[in-house]
Amino acid sequence: MSTVKNIDILLEKLKEDSQEYKMLETAGYTLQEKKNTIRSLMNIRMPGALSEEISKLQDEYLQEELKKKGVVTLADIPTIEEQFHSKFPYADKIGLWQGDITRLKVGAIVNAANSQLLGCFIPCHRCIDNAIHSAAGIQLREECSFIMKGRKMKFGRNYEEPTGTATLTAGYNLPCDYVIHTVGPIIYGELNDSLCQDLRNCYENVLRCCMEHQIQSVAFCCISTGEFHFPNDKAAEIALETVVHFLEKNDSFIERIIFNVFKDSDLNIYRKILS
Repeated sequence: MSTVKNIDILLEKLKEDSQEYKMLETAGYTLQEKKNTIRSLMNIRMPGALSEEISKLQDEYLQEELKKKGVVTLADIPTIEEQFHSKFPYADKIGLWQGDITRLKVGAIVNAANSQLLGCFIPCHRCIDNAIHSAAGIQLREECSFIMKGRKMKFGRNYEEPTGTATLTAGYNLPCDYVIHTVGPIIYGELNDSLCQDLRNCYENVLRCCMEHQIQSVAFCCISTGEFHFPNDKAAEIALETVVHFLEKNDSFIERIIFNVFKDSDLNIYRKILS
């Protein structure tokens, strides 16, 4: 699926699949513009059955894109004991890695989801929810929709996913086995104890989900920072405290925990605490 011709075919099929953008003129687009349009059409697509043809074309395309980015395994990420000679608790189980979380071949990666649990619908948005759904493929939104439909039948049609829960899905075209979706707290004003507890619940419930499903390695993103405006330094402090507290009681269940950061500022915050 590496040729421009095959990318053109996928783009045309996604346009045909869209009522709104069926007639979009893309003949003069550069290769990158075509890729951005493919991602955009995936992002805005509402849940619904995907044809076998589009599914196959999309999967081939996403696997080729992953190959270009490169897969990062646990063996590529040193523990903080190895990296910093750290004396931090459970330094032999914890790793710190900066980069694109969709490259990580681990048991599960954590998605900072919204309360609709359907991914980000804004074309090519820079949030991690968009990045994960875009790299996993349209099937991820379909599974999330199936889960949410079941919960709405049980709890009412206005149901939204509460803050702090953890929902497990397959990874699809991601190198990880699973994605664990958690809705972090949104900061509108002053930070308070309740919001801090909500963030603790995110980390604890993700780890409990791992334990329940025998997932032995997990990569956390910086939940609730960025778009949700949780202070980065306090978020890192809560994340590490919660993980250490969990491992004190359940260290035999989880082999590796990776703290994935994207920004240099977050890398510096975690490095300061862990080294």
